[in-house]
Amino acid sequence: MSIRIGVYGASGYTGQELIALLDAHQEFALTFAVSDQFAGQKVPQSDLTYRPSDAVDIVAVDMVFLCTPHGASAPLAAQALDAGAKVVDLSADLRFQSATEYQQWYQQPHPAPALLPTPYGIPELNRYNLININAIANPGCYPTAALLAVAPLAKVGALESFAPVIVDAKSGVSGAGRAPSETTHFVEVYGDTRPYKIGRQHRHTGEIDQELRIMFPDAGPVIFSPHLLPIDRGLICTAYIPLKENWTQSQIREVYEAQYYAEPFIRLLPYGETARVKDAVRTNGAVISLHHPVPEMVLVVCAIDNLRKGAASQAIQNANLMFNLPETAGLITST
Repeated sequence: MSIRIGVYGASGYTGQELIALLDAHQEFALTFAVSDQFAGQKVPQSDLTYRPSDAVDIVAVDMVFLCTPHGASAPLAAQALDAGAKVVDLSADLRFQSATEYQQWYQQPHPAPALLPTPYGIPELNRYNLININAIANPGCYPTAALLAVAPLAKVGALESFAPVIVDAKSGVSGAGRAPSETTHFVEVYGDTRPYKIGRQHRHTGEIDQELRIMFPDAGPVIFSPHLLPIDRGLICTAYIPLKENWTQSQIREVYEAQYYAEPFIRLLPYGETARVKDAVRTNGAVISLHHPVPEMVLVVCAIDNLRKGAASQAIQNANLMFNLPETAGLITST
């Protein structure tokens, strides 16, 4: 029996990517796709048409994916949970442990604080808290890459206590969403690379801070510098990680191999190779490379597709865990 799925915000870039992936999933059946703007138009890769939000019944589905803006997602999540449907929220509404932290970074009260805390959905780092549960907070694309890069060392306490961790990250234009704006216009983006909200201004900084401190309470502040690349999709981050004394290159390698050797969506490159955006675009995983230029610091490069591992394919990973399905279902084809 198929698991019935509803997608809100289905006409955005992430929603479209999610629907394309759902089309290949043998256990999930798309039941409705919500878009107020495109209501009545055909849903690509589907026999459905987009429906307005007031014309769907959450009771008709077993779970919903929320590709809706922060502030709008949490009320939908509460409605779905009350109706007995599971929820994967791709907005920021369920990512923080408390309403206070959410308000600090999003400058508005949390719309449904009773839903917090919700498990944070990077399966490679938090898998056993995601199985058979009813709601998951799907991480942002930048935090996914940054945390996959830094987490193995944080988990073993290798970070220098209270020292800043620098994350330099670059993403394609699709990360800004489908709605047009002056800063994402072709003429503005082409031939340029632009840093924005650097230091500790970007909202995703709070997510990275929070999760690192859960793994390593003495973690220092994250200094986060995002950049806009003149490409359609793909994301790469370089994390500059200060280390405690006496960590060798081989020990660092062993930490990452222990964390990721059995992970189907993580590719750890051998020393001497460097992860690239091209390695990860239109794939469902992450590519990671390690660099140890000086004894007191390691550089970790992580490349992902911002619309896949940074959003839609990670959401399906999480949904598979929620229903106790193989985590690779719909994402890796058996041969």
